[in-house]
Amino acid sequence: MRRTVRILLDDPSDPEVAGFLEEHLADVERTSPPDSRHALDIAGLLRPDITFWTARAGAELLGCGALKELDHRHGEIKSMRSSQRHARTGVATRLLRHLIDTARERGYHRLSLETGSAEFFRPARALYLKHGFEHCAPFGDYAQDPNSVYMTLVL
Repeated sequence: MRRTVRILLDDPSDPEVAGFLEEHLADVERTSPPDSRHALDIAGLLRPDITFWTARAGAELLGCGALKELDHRHGEIKSMRSSQRHARTGVATRLLRHLIDTARERGYHRLSLETGSAEFFRPARALYLKHGFEHCAPFGDYAQDPNSVYMTLVL
């Protein structure tokens, strides 16, 4: 029997979610040099220009994602992550579609992201390419970095 996955606005400081995000930050720390780490901590995710969601089946936390407003026409995907237990089960796709739909509803003309260039991030890059994102130059406050890949989707 297939469980219903719900995407919900959530609080990154909730203890369960915070633990999940700490795993994300630990992965980034393991796979990216200090000057190339762009993942947001809990305080960063609580900023007013960021909206944060979790994917859940019942009470089980499956993944998370956030949308940062860069300006009224441009959004950035932040903190996309699926639990290891639910990797490659469609959770990331559901979250990504939700973020894209929300960006369109907000009237953004473009949705961008930064992810790592290391092998660890290959599945994420493949997911974004599959959904129409293309490689682009650094945007916002980012600078060219061989440890980063920048992608964008025109909406």
